[in-house]
Amino acid sequence: MDLKIVGLASDHAGYPLKEFVKTYLDARDIAWKDYGTNSEASCDYADFGHALARGIEEGEVFPGIAICGSGEGIAMTLNKHQTIRAGLCWIPEIAHLIRQHNNANVLVMPGRFIDTDMARRIMDEFFDTPFEGGRHQRRIDKMPCSESSAKLA
Repeated sequence: MDLKIVGLASDHAGYPLKEFVKTYLDARDIAWKDYGTNSEASCDYADFGHALARGIEEGEVFPGIAICGSGEGIAMTLNKHQTIRAGLCWIPEIAHLIRQHNNANVLVMPGRFIDTDMARRIMDEFFDTPFEGGRHQRRIDKMPCSESSAKLA
């Protein structure tokens, strides 16, 4: 994966794990930009998920890592953006597949359900797995919603 600056986002439930992610990235000499939140004070994951998605869309960062309590809310928020492919991972094997088959550009982790060792293993897999291309590219090309594809659903 061609890294630029990794964009980070979390809500209050994901904040402690996001702080660990920063130490992981620093240890791998990977630059990062934090889109918030900056504490464990209650906040809304959507505010920070949209900020990260805009950062990717505008070319400020690539890829992204997002964390909320379950991972679900921030993943849903990120995936509202047409160019974002955010995948929720709680084990390394899923991180492998979202990169290999889906060319995910945002790794989402559930801050309340994994520990730092599992997060490290998930990030290793996410960063070290290339996109396979081929038949998977055809599927990715069908992801953005258009009026004609919406009628098929």
